Amino acid sequence: MATLLKTLDAPDAASQELERWIEATQNKSLLRFITCGSVDDGKSTLIGRLLYDSKLLFEDQLSALASDSKKQGTQGEELDFALLVDGLSAEREQGITIDVAYRFFATDKRKFIVADTPGHEQYTRNMVTGASTADAAVILIDARKGILTQTRRHSFLAQLIGIRHLVLAVNKMDLVGYGQSTFDRIVAQYGEFARQAGIDEFTAIPVSGLNGDNITSRSPAMPWYGGPGLLEHLENLPVGGAGSAEPFRMAVQWVSRPSHNFRGYAGRIASGRVGVGDAIKILPAGRKTFVERIVTSDGDLDHAVAGQSITVTLTDEIDCSRGDVIVAADNQTEPVSRITASLVWMSDEKLVPHRSYWLKVGTQTVSASVDLVDSIVDVNTLAARAGEPLCLNDIGQVEIDLDRPVPAVRYRENRKLGGFILIDKMSHATVAAGLIKDLPANAVRQPSGVSAFDDIVWVTGPGRTTWAAAAVARLKAQGRQPVLIDDAAVAVFPGDDPVRTAREVALLVTSAGVPALITVQALPGETHPGRVIDSSKSEDGGDEWVI
Repeated sequence: MATLLKTLDAPDAASQELERWIEATQNKSLLRFITCGSVDDGKSTLIGRLLYDSKLLFEDQLSALASDSKKQGTQGEELDFALLVDGLSAEREQGITIDVAYRFFATDKRKFIVADTPGHEQYTRNMVTGASTADAAVILIDARKGILTQTRRHSFLAQLIGIRHLVLAVNKMDLVGYGQSTFDRIVAQYGEFARQAGIDEFTAIPVSGLNGDNITSRSPAMPWYGGPGLLEHLENLPVGGAGSAEPFRMAVQWVSRPSHNFRGYAGRIASGRVGVGDAIKILPAGRKTFVERIVTSDGDLDHAVAGQSITVTLTDEIDCSRGDVIVAADNQTEPVSRITASLVWMSDEKLVPHRSYWLKVGTQTVSASVDLVDSIVDVNTLAARAGEPLCLNDIGQVEIDLDRPVPAVRYRENRKLGGFILIDKMSHATVAAGLIKDLPANAVRQPSGVSAFDDIVWVTGPGRTTWAAAAVARLKAQGRQPVLIDDAAVAVFPGDDPVRTAREVALLVTSAGVPALITVQALPGETHPGRVIDSSKSEDGGDEWVI
């Protein structure tokens, strides 16, 4: 009997130990950070050494690393720590990082998610992707080469994206004899660049990723350095911010309708806090109501804060759908149809001004066009040159027109709702990442009739058919896709009132952000939503229609 009880106790003890470990891990703070810099600065090797020296690898991982290192032969008989994160065959063949590799690990003090980003200029877009959710950035510099163009570009992007904690890791110190003068010279040069780039502060640490110097513990090879090791510094960085102290904002991701007696609006709280009974309003419509319930998978809550995913029900039956933003009733956010933004161009094809792209901000997708490129930043000198079409990896200040008002938030006020991407309408490829910088004074446009842009145009006059065809061709050449509503188009619909049919079709397509030209002849004196253009007084077909 004693033997049987002892056998049963062992699994229970292991289970309890596992539960204690899970609970302790859940209560640890989480730091997301990236490694970035120029190619061959040793980013992947540093992460691999960090995992190895922290004893955070399983035996099968160590066995696979030893086998892969022997097969690749890049470090002779030694382990090639870069292989822990460089998993693509192309990465291993070329010895470079191409895609962003994410790794999770935890120490006694903190949990970490690290993103190893590529250094090649061609893959800068991947670095931006990794940096978009990071709290800190470890910028590596090869001690032999010093500061390079990609070092400056990644540093500027990290600052632009709003990463508050920058660590300058001067790597490969073993290859320069662990010289303090080399380290001091690089730190001084980087400090001058940082001041020009608007980087308030950074922490410089001399390291050797290959040998493990100053990675998880202080290295005796550099007694002149009195600061913390890299892991110690990352463990003590402050995380989190004033998210719960900011105004309440939540983008609606999904309308939950599991039964006829429940309708909830699901999303992740971007900032602030909300409680049952709080007064809120729905943007862009601006309708006000109150929070009835806060529903989660663990049951109802009395209140919720930034970072939580919730479903709210409202006291009133009002129109609210995916893409709308729920804010506190006293929030001053106003829907805008024009924004000023910092844009990082990520496509091999140049930006086409006035071409129509999809702009995805929060959970909403709208049609947009870059109306003006104010300037482009030279990452080497940080000087701004005259505006021109953006090319791959260019960073520009632009003004963007939206096809309808959206509740925009400046990026400096909220990273989650102030960042956006541009998507090519033909290829559906992401061509740019942007940060809302400002809202121009004329950005707020109240709807006139049914369309904020007066996208319904009635073409009159004897030459209306020819004029409308020229206007459609002209707009399509600019990347816009208008709908032409003529007599043939309305003839397919039942009814004996073609003008009314044309109006209803126009209302339908413009509600989806598609402009409409109507050539159906209306009776004199009739008024309809939209604008009227007399084809006999417009010669070129389209110049007067500025959307």
